[in-house]
Amino acid sequence: MTAAASAVEREADRLTELDSAIGDADHGANLKRGFAAVTAVLEKESPTTPGAVLTTAGRQLVSTVGGASGPLYGTLLRRTGKALGDAERVSRATLAEALTAGVAAVAQLGGAQPGDKTMLDALVPAADALATSFAAAREAAEAGALATVPMRARKGRASYLGERSVGHQDPGATSSALLLAALAEVTA
Repeated sequence: MTAAASAVEREADRLTELDSAIGDADHGANLKRGFAAVTAVLEKESPTTPGAVLTTAGRQLVSTVGGASGPLYGTLLRRTGKALGDAERVSRATLAEALTAGVAAVAQLGGAQPGDKTMLDALVPAADALATSFAAAREAAEAGALATVPMRARKGRASYLGERSVGHQDPGATSSALLLAALAEVTA
């Protein structure tokens, strides 16, 4: 989570710039605030298992981040953490299964699917690729985020723009790719 918070802080302006084209120009600032709060709560509470870390982080994002990002990222992390349970160590395969459960919860909450120009365009291929390696998950998430550029948004605030959403990279898919890159970085 520390690497994720650093990545979000480093890329917050770019995320906000992406969001200004097809959203309400607050994605980077909201995530930066949220992940700073996650870092603070994890230092204070010191959860001892990977599942507890993710559940705590998800709870903090829901209570700190406005807009759709807080509930969506919070759901992703909480559901992934819940799927990991109380295990002190988890394998990549177990994490892949748990992340798949988290991604499914995000899809259900947002009513979206891959191809709708949302964070799922990065998360679904990343969860699938995590069974192969952390690097493959990062690459799949980055490719998924880039693939949103020619898409027309069908969900979220960007969907109100119709055809004008085409030609812009989705900020949620981009921030999802950042989180997967942070995961790959700390596991290398």
